[in-house]
Amino acid sequence: MASIVTRAAPRLSFSAYATPIRQQPYLRPASQSRRNFATPATSEQPRLRLGSIAPNFKAKTTQGEIDFHQWIGDKWAILFSHPADFTPVCTTELGAFAKLKGEFEKRNVKLIGLSANDLSSHSRWIDDINETSNTSLTFPIIADAERNIAWLYDMVDQQDLSNIDQKGIAFTIRSVFVIDPNKKIRLTMMYPASTGRNTAEVLRVVDSLQTGDSRGVTTPIDWIPGDDVIVPPTVSTADARKKFGDVREVKPYVSLCLLCTTRE
Repeated sequence: MASIVTRAAPRLSFSAYATPIRQQPYLRPASQSRRNFATPATSEQPRLRLGSIAPNFKAKTTQGEIDFHQWIGDKWAILFSHPADFTPVCTTELGAFAKLKGEFEKRNVKLIGLSANDLSSHSRWIDDINETSNTSLTFPIIADAERNIAWLYDMVDQQDLSNIDQKGIAFTIRSVFVIDPNKKIRLTMMYPASTGRNTAEVLRVVDSLQTGDSRGVTTPIDWIPGDDVIVPPTVSTADARKKFGDVREVKPYVSLCLLCTTRE
């Protein structure tokens, strides 16, 4: 029986803080022995590079059937996967994301989870998540019992051949996809099933991406809103000072400036 050591919730490190659409064939797990991963019957997996269009799909969720691209609309989206319902690490993660839903909404971001079980299991699991995390989970969770979307987004671990269910299908790993309003994949993270994610880091990278898009800057190591940002080397110091005002040149290729943030 899994147990959780209770402690004070960690502070955020900054203030305030499944049928694919036609362009992607429907991927169905092929018949296999219990030691093999699910493999697509029709084609190889798409290459999910940063900047590529996130594969579209239709799927059943705890809030009804969705067309993924239509569900995203003109917002940002975070798609994150889980190995299975009623597992201890996944339960803590979904509770943490539920608590930060308001922060993601401030950033025009929609959350959607995925777990390798059916809808009836999801509904019962959400009750446990709300109870153990003292929260109210209100974003949808995709039912991906056949791992169709998990395969489409390569949410599987090549090494962990023992991490399979009763059907002999590989469980999903902990993947995170940050997708922008143009449906482009902007950032990915992949964790093994044994390691829980850091929700503050997911929020931080969204701030970094959105700041870069809106202000034409890049962000240094461990950056959080309110820290100095980096002016791209393609912009001269003189032009940077015209655009940003106070710019500090550390090296000819490193110029820093402080941006005023307006988000409360």
